[in-house]
Amino acid sequence: MWRAVSVLSLAASLAACSVGPDFVKPQAALPNQWITGASQAAPVDRQWWQQLGDPQLTALVERAASANLDVRTASNRLEQSRIGRQVSGAAQLPGVSAQGAYQRERNSEVGLNDPSKLDGMAPFELWSSAVDASWEVDLWGHVRRTLEAADAEVALTQAERDGVVLSVTAQMASDYVRLRGVQARLAVAQQNLDIARQNQQLTQQRFDNGVTTRLDTANAGAAVATLEAILPLLEADQARLINAISFLLGAPPGSLQAELQTPKAIPHPAPDVPMGLPSELAQRRPDIQRAEAALHRATAAIGVAKADFYPRLSLGASFGFSALDGSDFGAWNSRDWSYGPSLYLPIFQGGRLTGTLALREHQQQAAAINYQRTVLAAWHEVDDAMIDYGAEQRHYTALNRAVVENQQALDMARQRYKEGAIDFLNVLTVQRALLDTQSALVVSATQATLDRVQLYKALGGGWPKG
Repeated sequence: MWRAVSVLSLAASLAACSVGPDFVKPQAALPNQWITGASQAAPVDRQWWQQLGDPQLTALVERAASANLDVRTASNRLEQSRIGRQVSGAAQLPGVSAQGAYQRERNSEVGLNDPSKLDGMAPFELWSSAVDASWEVDLWGHVRRTLEAADAEVALTQAERDGVVLSVTAQMASDYVRLRGVQARLAVAQQNLDIARQNQQLTQQRFDNGVTTRLDTANAGAAVATLEAILPLLEADQARLINAISFLLGAPPGSLQAELQTPKAIPHPAPDVPMGLPSELAQRRPDIQRAEAALHRATAAIGVAKADFYPRLSLGASFGFSALDGSDFGAWNSRDWSYGPSLYLPIFQGGRLTGTLALREHQQQAAAINYQRTVLAAWHEVDDAMIDYGAEQRHYTALNRAVVENQQALDMARQRYKEGAIDFLNVLTVQRALLDTQSALVVSATQATLDRVQLYKALGGGWPKG
């Protein structure tokens, strides 16, 4: 009895040990220009799409977050990892099982053993039942390191799901912004087509009155035909973008045509990007979280591999009944029991253990390198997104001024053409310049919002409103 207590006490004391390196959360160096003017405690706005100020876009993004097939697949993988963690955690607890059996047998007359003592001359019955319990004492942290790796796996798949959600919501926002941009370009083309048709009518009237030539009417007709040729291509772009949004929602082609074909303004949030951005904004990117979890998992796997070099101690016990006669089964004198420890010690494994440990160490080194690369790529992506967004804002402002000037120039050119002061070629030149700048302004407005979406994606979310 005292020997059993001593064994249990020794096992309990050794079970507090864990071999292998402990995981230390890596620290990434932050670019200095991001620290200025920003609070390091600023939280991430996970619902960043609401900052674009478009209720329909918000509704589509929220639908995609649950209906998208990639998101549903990632959610399923997350549940698998959680169940896997539950399976790994079961090794911390004793295993208990029960069994019972009834057999009617007859042994050989010339065999080695006949428990019935009938010398194989007649059949006999064997009744048995038992409750068995076993528990492997986690002497060197093998189970704890395995469970730590399973926890890291859950964190990894959670980050993967967050990454899929971020990618899908960013794609939804991008497709929606592009759709509104195409519809705005359609409106510009239609507006210019109306002006061109008015010019065509005016030129035809002047030709009929003998104050202009056939060249002017031909130029006017060509301008109308050129603008009419633009419309089918833009309408095709609109249909493709609506189908792209439908796919993100797991819906068939054309199912959102009625919902999205009505033009709306391009989302154009205020240019309120802070001059400095706190490190938490970029460090909460799902890919950085995933790389960190992968490094944690690889570190824990080293501990599992090291623990395989050490002895394993298991404690077992069994209690049951067995009898050759059913009337005796269950009686106290039919009981049988056992208890005691068992020890497993690896002596020669042909290099399997050392090879596995070396493999796990190299995998951990690769995970550390991948973490550094992921963080560096994130810093570059954020910096590039901020540069692109700032440049597009300046581009949009300049184009807006150009549209105003070209609109005034077209009004004056048309008036002077009516008065006969200039020929129609001048009007066409000014109108083409207006169309070009109007189209460029729509493209710039679209790109500015797309750059904003890319900045949200690069940061893994938005920033608090100041």
